[in-house]
Amino acid sequence: MTQVMTVRKTSAPKNNLKAALTPLVVDIAVPFGVYYLAHKGFGVSLVASLALSSVIPGARTVWSALRDRSFNGLAGLMLAVNLVGIALSFVTGDPRLMIAKDSGISSVIGLAVLVSAFRARPLMTAGLKPFITKGDAARTAAWDALATGSARFRTLERRYSAIWGAALLAECAVRVAGAFLLPVETMAWLSGVLVVGAIGAAIALTIPTIQSIEKLLEN
Repeated sequence: MTQVMTVRKTSAPKNNLKAALTPLVVDIAVPFGVYYLAHKGFGVSLVASLALSSVIPGARTVWSALRDRSFNGLAGLMLAVNLVGIALSFVTGDPRLMIAKDSGISSVIGLAVLVSAFRARPLMTAGLKPFITKGDAARTAAWDALATGSARFRTLERRYSAIWGAALLAECAVRVAGAFLLPVETMAWLSGVLVVGAIGAAIALTIPTIQSIEKLLEN
């Protein structure tokens, strides 16, 4: 009996973590994987690859709307990004426009994340919650309780998404400006640096917010 109870106790956090991470895997990782496998691995055209990677997010968005009468934020965001990518794929010819069009995807993600910070369910919570709770049942329960009963907690939760959304939008704006103000040869390598810089800045700026959330969970 003791062994059975031990197995149940140790497996519960794993099950909680799996449940928390499933939306990120299904709605974000799998579509990206499909895109890169099709486009980079098998040489499928950009539009066709984006269309293939839109199947799962599109199906989950429709299914959530019909079953739960709710909007699946992550799936909907991934679908929107793919549709923007398809639309911008027809912008060809000018190398500066080709560089600038990549910012369209960042802007869609950044704007969606920023807007969600002022709504009931910030988009970045889907990744923040499993990162902080680590699948622990007690911490997950504390998170859920604070999410419904603590204004301070909800403010921190929104702040986290707001910082990420602002960082992505700032990266987009700088890349568009650089595409038309700097030499093409410079932007060819600088674009990647800007993305890494935006992610690094967002991580650094959200550390105090994460620490404040963890303190609330421990109290």
